[in-house]
Amino acid sequence: QVQLVESGGGLMQAGGSLRLSCAASGRTFSSYAMGWFRQAPGKEREFVAAISRSGSITDALDSVKGRFTISRDNAKNTVYLQMNSLKPEDTAVYYCAAVFSLTYGLVYRKVGQYDYWGQGTQVTVSS
Repeated sequence: QVQLVESGGGLMQAGGSLRLSCAASGRTFSSYAMGWFRQAPGKEREFVAAISRSGSITDALDSVKGRFTISRDNAKNTVYLQMNSLKPEDTAVYYCAAVFSLTYGLVYRKVGQYDYWGQGTQVTVSS
């Protein structure tokens, strides 16, 4: 069982930056590939970024590439999402998710592939 707790959301003007953190419980954090998703009102939850269990492989939604960076610190059981050059369309509830992965180099983009989810943190970007 893995419990995930997100933090770092808030209200930011367009062009600003935020860093989201996701702290995971348990002693096997490095066995899980991690992902960030977001859900805006009236829309489906969508993939934002993912990172392999070792941190060597990352993937991101095209619209956030060059602006958002996912990283992880396995010693701290934490995954991060650094968000720069924020836009109003980035407004959403952001969720982190974990999936047990036997393979070091895999990343996962689909909601249904993940086993555990955090409660979400609100990010609001004003124009």
